[in-house]
Amino acid sequence: MVSSVMTDFGDLLSARIVAEHRAIAERWLVRLKELVPVPENEVFPTESLLDHIPDLIREMAGYLRVPGDQAIAANTAVITKAQELGELRHSQKASVHQVLQEYRLLGNILTSFVREEAEAVPGTLRPTECIDVIQRLNECVGVLLQTTVDTFIAQYTTAIEQHTKRLESFNRLISHELRQPLGTLQYAVALLRDADAGDATRRERVIGVLDRNVTRLIDLTRSLEALSRVRANADAANRQQVDLMSVASEAARQLREMAEARLVDIRVGPGLPVLALDVARIELVFINLLSNAIKYSDPDKPKRFVEIVAGDAANPGECTVLVRDNGLGIAAESVNAVFTQFFRAHADRDDELGIEGAGLGLSIVADCIQALGGRITVDSALGAGTTFVLTLPANLA
Repeated sequence: MVSSVMTDFGDLLSARIVAEHRAIAERWLVRLKELVPVPENEVFPTESLLDHIPDLIREMAGYLRVPGDQAIAANTAVITKAQELGELRHSQKASVHQVLQEYRLLGNILTSFVREEAEAVPGTLRPTECIDVIQRLNECVGVLLQTTVDTFIAQYTTAIEQHTKRLESFNRLISHELRQPLGTLQYAVALLRDADAGDATRRERVIGVLDRNVTRLIDLTRSLEALSRVRANADAANRQQVDLMSVASEAARQLREMAEARLVDIRVGPGLPVLALDVARIELVFINLLSNAIKYSDPDKPKRFVEIVAGDAANPGECTVLVRDNGLGIAAESVNAVFTQFFRAHADRDDELGIEGAGLGLSIVADCIQALGGRITVDSALGAGTTFVLTLPANLA
């Protein structure tokens, strides 16, 4: 049986927490900024998430008035907030230890608040009265902690499973891509060893096969190296102020000879923004997209071009860059597959166009854009050309 004095103190403390829930939340937020491994303004990156702190604390105050064992656990709104916090911390690459520390801080702050309020109550409270109230608050914190950690671990487990599946798929694709050129090399070597390979014409033909397949393996190796480097360094982006016009111009300079050989005009439009991002990744994006456009330019068109220009952002806080050309274009049924590893939309025209590729360039582009916190889409039509739309966070420098 809870005494009337104890109930009065619980009700009083509940009312005080409701009145001071934002101040209590601010105490917690100040400590969290020292704990969570992200910039201060990203601890709770949206107003909705930022409101979670005072909302959770206010709900705890209600639990002091109605201390039923399942009151907090049955509160769908509170549990949802705790789950969203687990998802957020997973996306921020926090650790379970940091999540535990986060709630330990909240428990300490609430305990300090109870002590402050108890000292302000006229007369003397029995120790059991404070202990009972602290126990109820700790029960709340425990339920929220368990929910957040369970969600965090579930997200982590899902990410591992997805990574494992991608790795298995990647290994199968690598094996498939290596099998053909290696088999061809083995066959060509056997031909050279054959006594009949003394024929000069035949020998030159076999050497040409060897050269093409060795080149293909070297290109594949370089692409795989670039892809692994992008993924391995996903958490170590070197962000700095970047003038996209300068980066695009440098990418165009590097590809000038390739473009001139195919009579392709590379254009860099005005108005490209200055952003805070990883210059190595955005340069790799531009080089891959420009080189693709050059390789798949339309030989039947007298004027061929590829350009990097500013686009109109659909949402505030974002900027858009277009990379578009008037090349061969991509068939409608293939557009959705262009960012898939080893997919090549015009593999059947390699001999005609005089090109070879591993089909990893656009996969690398997609990985880079994701690492930059953006997204990429493509719009294309056969015979008309292709437009890649890069949407990047407008964290203007």
